[in-house]
Amino acid sequence: MSVQPSEPRRGVIHDLGYRPYDGPRLGHGAVAGALFVTGLRNVFGLGRSGKSKVLPWGLLALNLLPALIIVGVMVMIGLDTLPLGYARYASTTQILVAIFVASQAPILFSHDQRHGSIVLYLARPMRTSTYALVRLASLWAALLLYLVVPILLLYVGAMLAELPVWEQTVDALQALLLAFLLAGMLAGIAGLISSWSIRRGFAVVATMMVLLVGDGIVTIIQGISSDQGSPRIGEVAGLFAPYSLYRGLMEIFDLNPPTFTPPQGGMQIAYIVVAVGLVLACIGLLIARFRKVGDR
Repeated sequence: MSVQPSEPRRGVIHDLGYRPYDGPRLGHGAVAGALFVTGLRNVFGLGRSGKSKVLPWGLLALNLLPALIIVGVMVMIGLDTLPLGYARYASTTQILVAIFVASQAPILFSHDQRHGSIVLYLARPMRTSTYALVRLASLWAALLLYLVVPILLLYVGAMLAELPVWEQTVDALQALLLAFLLAGMLAGIAGLISSWSIRRGFAVVATMMVLLVGDGIVTIIQGISSDQGSPRIGEVAGLFAPYSLYRGLMEIFDLNPPTFTPPQGGMQIAYIVVAVGLVLACIGLLIARFRKVGDR
C-alpha cells in the first residue's frame, strides 16, 4: 500500500483589522514630555483610584485654607498690610508641604523599581538621566503648585485691599523665586531618598525625619547659640536643613523678621551657595542612582 505524500502546510494570514501606524515618529523630547505629564498626574492621583486622590488634594486644600481666610479678612476689613508675608507662608505651612512631598515622592521614584516597570521606561529611546530628570521635574512642578498658588492668592488679596502695587509685586516676585528654590531642595531630597527604597513606608518616614526632625534640631541649636551669645554656631547650623536655609534666604532678601541667628556678611553668600548646591547635588546623585539601576 503506497502512502501518499502529505501536502506541504501553508501559512495563513489573518486580517484582524488593525491599521499600521503611518504617522510621524516622535522623538526623545516627546517621550520625556509624556513621562512628565504622567508623573504629574500620578502625584495628584489623576487617572488612579479615588483613594489615591484623597491625600494630595486634601493637603492642597488645607494648605490653601489660611491664604483664603487672609484674603477674605483683608477684603472685608480693609487691612493696610498683609498679616502673613508671601515668603513666610511656605515656612508657616511647612508640615503640610513636608507630608505631601514625603508621601508622593515614592509614587514617582519607588513604585517603578518595586514593580519592575522601570525596565520598560529605561528601554530605548529613553536614557537613565532623562528618566531621573523628568521624574524630579514632575515632583518639583507639583511642589511649586503647593507653594505658588498661596502666594498668588495673597497677591490678589493685596490688590483687592489696594495695597501699594509696586511694593507688593516686588515682594511677591522674590517669594516666587525662593519658592522655586525651596521646591527644588525638597523635591531633590525626597526623590533621592525614595530612589533608594522600594518600600514606600520607609521612604516616607525617612523623608519626614530629614525635613522636619532635622529642621527641629537646627532650630534648637540656633536658639541655644543665640541665648549663649554665639550666633556664628547658629548660622552654620542653619546650613544643614532645607527649611533653615529657606528662612536664612528670607532674611537675606529682607522678607522675614529676624530669627535667632540671621546670616550676616559672608554667611549670606554661603546660604545661597549651599541652597543652590543642594539642588544640583541631588540632581547629580539621582542621575547616578538611576544609571546604576539601568545597568542591572
